Amino acid sequence: MEASPECAQQDGGLVLVRRQPPAPQSLCKTLKSRLQQSCTCHGRQAWVLVQDLVPATRWLPQYRLWEDLPGDVMSGLVIGIILVPQAIAYSLLAGLQPLYSLYTSFFANLIYFLLGTSRHVSVGIFSLLCLMVGQVVDRELQLAGLDPAQDGPGLGANDSALNASATWLAPGPQDCGRDCYAIRVATALTLMAGIYQVLMGVLRLGFMSTYLSPPLLDGFAMGASVTILTSQLKHLLGVRVPRHQGPGMVLSTWLSLLRSASQANVCDVVTSAVCLAVLLAAKELSDRYRHHLKVPLPVELVVIVVATLVSHFGQFHERFGSSVAGHIPTGFLAPRVPDPELMWRVVLDAVSLALVGSAFSISLAEMFARNHSYSVRANQELLAVGCCNLVPAFFHCFATSATLAKSLVKTATGCRTQVSSVVSAAVVLLVLLALAPLFRDLQRCVLACVIVVSLRGALRKVGDLPQLWRLSQADALVWVATAATCVLVSVEAGLLAGVLLSLLSLVGRTQRPHAVLLARIGGSAFYEDAMEFEGLLPEPGVQVFRFAGPLYFANKDFFLRSLYSLTGLDAGHAAARRRGLEAGAHKGDRGSKDLGPAGTTSALVLSAASFHTVVIDCAPLLFLDVAGLAALKGLRRDYETLGVALLLACCSPSVRDMLRRGGFLGEEEGDAAEEEQLFHSVHSAVQAARARHREPEAADSTL
Repeated sequence: MEASPECAQQDGGLVLVRRQPPAPQSLCKTLKSRLQQSCTCHGRQAWVLVQDLVPATRWLPQYRLWEDLPGDVMSGLVIGIILVPQAIAYSLLAGLQPLYSLYTSFFANLIYFLLGTSRHVSVGIFSLLCLMVGQVVDRELQLAGLDPAQDGPGLGANDSALNASATWLAPGPQDCGRDCYAIRVATALTLMAGIYQVLMGVLRLGFMSTYLSPPLLDGFAMGASVTILTSQLKHLLGVRVPRHQGPGMVLSTWLSLLRSASQANVCDVVTSAVCLAVLLAAKELSDRYRHHLKVPLPVELVVIVVATLVSHFGQFHERFGSSVAGHIPTGFLAPRVPDPELMWRVVLDAVSLALVGSAFSISLAEMFARNHSYSVRANQELLAVGCCNLVPAFFHCFATSATLAKSLVKTATGCRTQVSSVVSAAVVLLVLLALAPLFRDLQRCVLACVIVVSLRGALRKVGDLPQLWRLSQADALVWVATAATCVLVSVEAGLLAGVLLSLLSLVGRTQRPHAVLLARIGGSAFYEDAMEFEGLLPEPGVQVFRFAGPLYFANKDFFLRSLYSLTGLDAGHAAARRRGLEAGAHKGDRGSKDLGPAGTTSALVLSAASFHTVVIDCAPLLFLDVAGLAALKGLRRDYETLGVALLLACCSPSVRDMLRRGGFLGEEEGDAAEEEQLFHSVHSAVQAARARHREPEAADSTL
């Protein structure tokens, strides 16, 4: 309702007129109305729903062909050229054949083109997810009696090695070989992760990704990068070491590498050194002159093509025993439903996989949306990434998410929309249908070099740690603890430790917030920290206290200790002592009516406090729970015993409502008790305290 002119002014001052809140609706009626609204459907509403679920149907009809297509084609071609060697390389991390990595890249780009809300994000194979998939695959292979250290069929194997009937490795499942069982585990894990992500999107749990803070994600990326680097050293050196599982995997792998260092393949070592030098030098030059390059240099593709040609004509596999990628068949395998039994075995492993993929995808989508002035929907991003895992799991694919490096390249090469993803998928399709067998003689050490060089960005984040320590020690500890746990224990344990430490740091900050006494800034109506600023004027007889945090069960004791310490009066003990003295005085009065001046109550009462009012600045008070409300009630009771008034200023509506419902104020809004204790500013509370204190003094002087 609007305030009338006659009630908006009172005695020359402004008066706030409260609006009457609407009558609360019962839970049953609320659920019934929402269910009716959700189930009601007509043509226009159905089309809006389709556009929400498939955003491409909304923006594709408005596609500007001549303005957007050149940039999309260019960025799509560049990403496709980069994607092919990375897909083949990242298959080493997942312990799978390169063919499955190409499948994954193809389907992920097409599905995100239809369902994604970000224009610039590139969805595909992500090194951290490949590592997590590879660890689960290795564990299940060991449990099935298969050898995780076996690198696949190798040179000379035919296409049947990829079919379910392959039994080139005798132990294990009767109908499946090593590679077949590995992709079954990976697809089961991917399907479960996709189900989790889709459910999170349907239940609108996109906000959960915000609990994975940037320091946590950076520390996780750092720890996982060290783990990835360790896993690729055996390929760089050309040695065979067992794949370790469980806590201490990184340390155990390093010990195995040291013991096997004398057996290193000289050909692989030399090839790795040359490829690393070329890739690192090219990356540094590309970073330094990126503003002068219209298109990023496809260094990985050039290195892989040259290395493949040298390995083929030099016969490195036959002459030096160098491990190569082996035969990569063309075409697509028939779809297959993931194994339900394996899905139950990896149901817990898929949780961390889904959380990491969702967090990185949503954070990257929001980052690029802010940089290019458009909006994305977190819940739709969960649906899109979830479908990028759920649907391709039936086509021999494994987990995907948004990737930062390729997204940055995509933006730098002129990407306008997700049409560029279709172009990238076309490049991958060309490789799948015709070019894949050409990579037969590619050395695995070259693929390992591509993976190691891609970790540069994550490993360089160590340089940000000193600045993070200066900004926030709690965030720096979360970073270090997450990275250390990933390296020393496992990637999943590192993620869990990071989440727990982030929540504990949040609780710690709210458990001991900053508490100060305020003083007046000159003759103004503003108050600030008396310890931080000089020349402030404290109000005589009034203590203004600010508690910069919520008041709840975990910090109520710290709230009282801070207030008592700053004001110099422990109201709890002083009030208890005064009550005890008064009770003793009443008993003495009944036993002896004439004790002289020493026997009176006034002689036993403690001396009055040096102040008559305490004003609490509640502006930083985010919320108030039952324990905090009880602490305020007890504090007011103790101060009343000591003759001190307690006033509250700048309370938020939620805090006022809690005070009212908890009996701290009157039951009705605008009650006299509320008007006497709540004020809209600290200065108005101080003025009211000063006026109330003058009235008894004036009465005493009159008497």
